[in-house]
Amino acid sequence: MTLRHSGRRIAGVLTAALAIAAAAWWAWDASGRKVALQAGAETLRCDVAGDSTGTRHPGMVWVPGGSFDLGDTLYPEEQPLRKTTVKGFWMDRTEVTNDAFAEFVQTTGYLTVAQRPVDPRLHPGLPSDMQQPGAVVFVMPNAIQGQGNLTQWWRYIPGANWRHPGGPLTSIAGRGSFPVVTVTIEDALAYAKWKGRSLPSEAQWEWAARAAQDLSAGTNDQPKAANTWQGLFPVANSGEDGFVGLAPVGCYTANALGLFDLIGNVWELTADRWMPSHAAADSIPSDPASSVLRQSGAAGQYVIKGGSFLCAPSYCMRYRAGSRQPQDADLGASHLGFRTVLEANGP
Repeated sequence: MTLRHSGRRIAGVLTAALAIAAAAWWAWDASGRKVALQAGAETLRCDVAGDSTGTRHPGMVWVPGGSFDLGDTLYPEEQPLRKTTVKGFWMDRTEVTNDAFAEFVQTTGYLTVAQRPVDPRLHPGLPSDMQQPGAVVFVMPNAIQGQGNLTQWWRYIPGANWRHPGGPLTSIAGRGSFPVVTVTIEDALAYAKWKGRSLPSEAQWEWAARAAQDLSAGTNDQPKAANTWQGLFPVANSGEDGFVGLAPVGCYTANALGLFDLIGNVWELTADRWMPSHAAADSIPSDPASSVLRQSGAAGQYVIKGGSFLCAPSYCMRYRAGSRQPQDADLGASHLGFRTVLEANGP
């Protein structure tokens, strides 16, 4: 997500974003609630069966080491396939939830990047509203003119943050089991450090999403056991998978390792800085301020994995383990979360 890179061009579009998004968030949320109500009531929590509280590291799953071909063959940034070896590690069974992140904030007093003013030195020329604390929010439009202009469904909303994912008039009250969103790489790293853990590398994340199996690339079918988009993106989502927007963690079948929602629901941050292909991976600089990671003064980017509830066959076929995308280091989004890993001895 590189919305800030075109800040000057979209300034006029975003001027009235606060009022628009406040209404759209509830319209989107109400759509999801309506789907759930057909079966009785809105789903605010799912039973994460087989909880690992009795393991050495409660809430985590052991991922055995192995070798596999990193990447896929659908989009250029996923290529070339690279033979990669990963040592065993522990990984959170689910995405980090609002409740878990709230405990971190209550204990440490941490303030997320979306709650702080934007650094104008990193983004010269931004309009004043985009320099206010906030995040990017998906707003379902009534109609669009082609799919080339993402501002038709994305809005930078001042006041959007992890407590108010759709803007100041929205809330996570009652949604403690939903994945925390609008977090950045800095926020995720701070949480992971507090837990005594780290963020997964791209290779660790992908190996876990493959359930520690060296599966062949090229399987592009939309998964049935994941929260993705059914219908014409971005104007119509039928909610056939049970949700139109975000789902609580653990609502879909876990993979063979017992890990939930690695595909769909929210994109997940990794510790790896973005490079445009796997061929460039060996040249990743150690300096995070290196010019190769910046465009027109913008902040660096990191790899995100797994797709989200917004991925559809008609637009974003990134509901695959080998898919990847860049995310601005200092920009939170309403479809972006994370989980942590722990490099320690196995069970």
